[in-house]
Amino acid sequence: MNVTEAVARRISIRAFKPEAPSGAVVREILEAAARAPSGGNLQPWRVYALAGQPLADLKAKVAANPFGETPEYDVYPPNLWDPFRTRRFQNGEDLYASIGIPREDKPARLRQLAKNGEFFSAPVGLFFCLDRKLGPPQWSDLGMYMQTVMLLAVERGLDTCAQEYWARYPQTVAQAVNLPEDHMLFSGMALGWRDESAPINTLRSSRDPFEVWGELKGFE
Repeated sequence: MNVTEAVARRISIRAFKPEAPSGAVVREILEAAARAPSGGNLQPWRVYALAGQPLADLKAKVAANPFGETPEYDVYPPNLWDPFRTRRFQNGEDLYASIGIPREDKPARLRQLAKNGEFFSAPVGLFFCLDRKLGPPQWSDLGMYMQTVMLLAVERGLDTCAQEYWARYPQTVAQAVNLPEDHMLFSGMALGWRDESAPINTLRSSRDPFEVWGELKGFE
């Protein structure tokens, strides 16, 4: 599988099989991803992988606190504007349509949202953290590391779902992984094998054409 194929296959999976990859495979992915670029080679990422009982214990704590905690950052800017607002809205509508949940069925939508706290039944949960004193450039470096993890997972036949949902549980996650106080949680990620029979995994989010967001200048 080449990089283009991995990029094309990678989608956000929201229903996983119970079988778990080995710890050796997970470590291999995380170590290989450390070749991701970072400004000044700061390598700002700190990563935790949970499976088995530690993961089950964390899920139980989240289930007992469905309203979450005070996030340490806004996942989206307040009063999101277009075209970003429309893109987010449409993505949500497409997701719920894939599993037959109408807009007016808010309880069903909330139940689906809560599946984030179960890592969508994935057997491995990853958490990506960084030093609190680092700034936006290092946050982007961490994003590149996460993208590299996702593509390396695809190369090995695995699937992922990046989840900034976990920003709602900074204290719970910090306790679960014994995160140093000078570090903060940025995002979680589900890792495992996709359930091919799950309708929600047929969703492939749309992308705007190149002309909307890109320009070429000075080319023949």
